[in-house]
Amino acid sequence: MNRDLSSPVPWRRSLRASQARRAKRARRRRNALRGRAGVTLAVAVFSVAAAGALAQDAATPLAPGVQSTDTVRALQQKLGVSADGVYGPKTRAAVKRFQRAHGLTADGVAGPQTLAALGVSAAPKAKEADDSSAAASSGDAAATLQRIAQCESGGNPSAVSADGTYRGKYQFDRETWRALGGSGDPADAPEAEQDRIAAALLAQRGTAPWPVCG
Repeated sequence: MNRDLSSPVPWRRSLRASQARRAKRARRRRNALRGRAGVTLAVAVFSVAAAGALAQDAATPLAPGVQSTDTVRALQQKLGVSADGVYGPKTRAAVKRFQRAHGLTADGVAGPQTLAALGVSAAPKAKEADDSSAAASSGDAAATLQRIAQCESGGNPSAVSADGTYRGKYQFDRETWRALGGSGDPADAPEAEQDRIAAALLAQRGTAPWPVCG
């Protein structure tokens, strides 16, 4: 069959076929790139999740309610591992070895029985917290009494109100003074005694006895 070389039809068909092939190759490249991007994203998500799991693993407490860093260090010293205060995989493995050797449940959790067998107390932090709280309360009381004394008498242990009713550094009336164990005239008592009785009054009734300066 003779072709009409002057006709544009064959040329157009060839062009369309060529364009279709190029479009098909472009789609394949895009699909390949999407696949690689998906793999990269999956790897990134897995890495983040793994890092989070490791961080959580490193922060595992000894046992429910026991998270004292000092206790972890004491435990690690007893087990002969690095005393970094972190209850991580190495510490947990050492706990398991100790538990197996001493007939305890080898779960890697340093519960009361394991701590007792190691001679480690799980409650030093609680005592420190109580001590700190007591010290803070004592400091607050001292500051409050200093403020009251300055307001009531200018801090003068011998001060007496104009009508003679309120006396001493904290302007006690005689009835209150005697009720808390004081004797004689509050304004004549040693300053240390006035401080002691004022502290007792503050502990019993708060700042209510000093309605203006409390």
